[in-house]
Amino acid sequence: MTVWLAALTDLHSTAIPAVLVTVATSQGSTPREAGARMVFTADGQYDTIGGGHLEWRAAQIARDMLEADATVFGGIRKFERIALGPSLGQCCGGVVFLAFERIDQRVDTRAGSLLTELEQHWRNGVDVWRAVALESDDPTLLYELEGEACELGAPDNGLDAEQFRHAGNTHVTQDRYGHRWLLDRCRAHQPQVVLFGAGHVGAAIVRVLATLPCRVLWVDERDDMFPADLPMQVTVEATDVPNAVVDMAEPGAYFLVMTHSHALDQQLSERILKREDIGWYGLIGSQTKRKQFEHRLLDRGITQEQLNKMTCPIGIPGIYGKEPASIALAVVAQLLQLWELQALRVVKAQQPSQPDRTDTFTARPPTHMLDGRS
Repeated sequence: MTVWLAALTDLHSTAIPAVLVTVATSQGSTPREAGARMVFTADGQYDTIGGGHLEWRAAQIARDMLEADATVFGGIRKFERIALGPSLGQCCGGVVFLAFERIDQRVDTRAGSLLTELEQHWRNGVDVWRAVALESDDPTLLYELEGEACELGAPDNGLDAEQFRHAGNTHVTQDRYGHRWLLDRCRAHQPQVVLFGAGHVGAAIVRVLATLPCRVLWVDERDDMFPADLPMQVTVEATDVPNAVVDMAEPGAYFLVMTHSHALDQQLSERILKREDIGWYGLIGSQTKRKQFEHRLLDRGITQEQLNKMTCPIGIPGIYGKEPASIALAVVAQLLQLWELQALRVVKAQQPSQPDRTDTFTARPPTHMLDGRS
């Protein structure tokens, strides 16, 4: 789960009051974009909105709210304009508008159910809007992307469905009565990475992926290879028939194969390449391994067009270390490039008048890694 949501869920379950800080909007150069979030408690903090003096000032405001009388509306929500240059001494020079929300089960009985519903949307891979009143004590509500309230019988708070349908990201808007609201788009944990192999490299990759907004389906025949303390976004599948898991994956999934057996790697490659809806497929190994697999897979009916979807070796160029951590960083960086490319394509589809800038990326970055990675 994303750090801020996991932190709020844990804190709420133990009755520890917290303040959620959201970058509502910004002007000029700023450390983080709208939608970045951070959680403060009286003596701790989770996630980041950009670091430096901005977070120091946000911590001051948040902890003042935690010390205030929680039954007074003024201590529950705040909306602050913070200039980064003159007031905080940061070189960005922009202006950040921060929304502060006190999350405290002692005074807000709805907070628990709202966090649970946010988590459910996150797990189901569905984006959702949080509508947070900035100038009234109206309750925070969740909305589907088309502008329909998630809660049956939700009160009319002056927001119209059109305000959600045509908004791309977190922003501040006004309802029909002139009151300001934070419409905070909570993006789901996408995409899905299906990783075959629980060896040292697979485990290192999972540790890095666990810090990113994605889901991981981790597959191996050996149940004892999986660690006990897995993050929420990692699901394990210990099975004697890993080939069958290929068919379980979502359309557009990103596949990584690095099992203990070259024969199994080949079987999985064949199964994956026969799918027409994969997002990407990476196979650990050298150029020699790739050539061997290409020859064998062609003999088994895989076409050259299908083989072109296989990336082997894997990892961005320039990182050649053979240590599991080095390989993990190179591979996850490659996935991040692919996800950035996909995000740009989505933006381009939403704004067809914009010039095509996706040609600065490559769907399969150059891969000339060392032959020792097999």
